[in-house]
Amino acid sequence: FAELHAAVPGLPLASSRVLPGIVLRRDFAVYCPTDGELRALLVTEPLRPALTAPGVEFVVDSEGQYQASLRWIAERTEALMKHLQSNNVKLLLSSVKQEEVVIYYAKLYGLSVVECLSSEEMALIGEITGVCPYSPFDDSMDREITETAVVTFCQPLLLVSKRCVHIGFTSVCAFQPHCLILCGPVDGVNEQHAAALQEAFTMLQQLFKTVDQ
Repeated sequence: FAELHAAVPGLPLASSRVLPGIVLRRDFAVYCPTDGELRALLVTEPLRPALTAPGVEFVVDSEGQYQASLRWIAERTEALMKHLQSNNVKLLLSSVKQEEVVIYYAKLYGLSVVECLSSEEMALIGEITGVCPYSPFDDSMDREITETAVVTFCQPLLLVSKRCVHIGFTSVCAFQPHCLILCGPVDGVNEQHAAALQEAFTMLQQLFKTVDQ
């Protein structure tokens, strides 16, 4: 329930509404508008390539080596973004904050990016779409990317002064997600309403389980 409702203080209760899809309570790191359906990837690791394996020290002896390392990182990052673009990926949903070089090339190649999703949000999206996180550096740049989720819409949403991301997914299961925008004068009232609604949904869930049995 926590990932399927957003509390908005400062508005009357009558302004509450139900929206299709889910609302992520953070802004885009990069937003590139698109029309129609698009492909999205879940990522749980930095997309900036590492110069060495984990735990291995990388020593730079000169300014020339340092600049060469930066060029290599930029070239590899650009190649990855080209690969994503060629597979019609238009949205990256990341549980980690991506570095500036990733953001730069994502914008250059028309990929929207949302960062710092919680583990609960990632799990919910995985349940809805049936896809697993993408591991870019275990992949060949020649292989078709199959770990993509179908997104029916992806757009900014302004809730009073809070910028959010509103996304609709094609669900692979019977569950069709909707998000409750719960409005109230202050946070305390919203919390009370949210708790009451959660209890009501829990009771209904138990009731339907009993009927099914």
